[in-house]
Order: sequence, then structure tokens, then C-alpha cells
Amino acid sequence: MALNLQEKQAVVAEVSAQVAQAQTIVVAEYRGIPVADITSLRANARKNGVYLHVLKNTLARRAVQGTPFEGLADKMVGPLMYSMSADAVAAAKVVHEFAKTNDKLVIKGGAYNGKVLDAAAVAALASVPSKEVLLAQLLGVMKSPITSMAIVLKALSEKKAGAAA
Repeated sequence: MALNLQEKQAVVAEVSAQVAQAQTIVVAEYRGIPVADITSLRANARKNGVYLHVLKNTLARRAVQGTPFEGLADKMVGPLMYSMSADAVAAAKVVHEFAKTNDKLVIKGGAYNGKVLDAAAVAALASVPSKEVLLAQLLGVMKSPITSMAIVLKALSEKKAGAAA
């Protein structure tokens, strides 16, 4: 079904709004994937805060024009699915996890922080833990010396109390 000019402008405006909020865009070819699998991918993407859209490449090029993701236009060839997220790793993680179980989804590339990424770089980005996990790990590292010192002080006070008795 062909879109008229107003519908195309509405699609470009919607995608442009998502691009403006996105930190990461992942582009993947979806040729030959059953509808049920794409539906489950969409549901998983929605659950993780990822905007996933299949649209014409010309409309996608217009949506990224004048943004840090403009360099991605060279990879926009063939039937593509666009994943965008405000979280730096969510889009890459959702698409990469799906690609592991479905070999028909081929990651073509992506863009993060103004840099165009190839498929290997998207896979590397997907392996980075989320911001919440990284903050928890940092907190654990910061808390560890204090906890160790408290344990040593407690053992020292127990030793002195045992020697005094």
C-alpha cells in the first residue's frame, strides 16, 4: 500500500522524534523472518524501551538527515528494520539477542555517539551491561574497602575484648 505525501510526512516526523531522543540506532535486515517471530521481537523491544520500526529506506534517510546518525544512510539498502533507544545499549542488546536465535535476522550496522558501527561493533555494544548494572558494579567496588575495614575493626575489637576478659 503506497503512502500519500501527508502520510509519508507523518511517518518521517514520528521517526525523527524517536531519532532525536535516541542514543543508538541499529539497522538489521529481516528478510525471510516469519511474522510471529517479528511480533515477538517487537514485544520484547517494547518491553525494553526500544522503538522498532520497519520503513522505507528513503523515509529513514530523511528522518536521520541533519542528525548525528546521518552517516548511517550508506547502510540503508534492502529490507531493513530500524531499532532506536534512548538507552545506549538497549537497541543493540535486543536485536543482537534475537539474531542469536534467528539466523535470518542480519545486523547490517548501527550508529552510537555520532559514529557509524559495523555488525561486529554492534555485537560488542550489545555485550556491554546496562547503565543500572554498571552503577551497581561501581557501587560494589566503592563499598568493598569500607566493608573490609569494618570487618577488620570488628575483629580487632572482639580480639581486645577477648584479651581483656
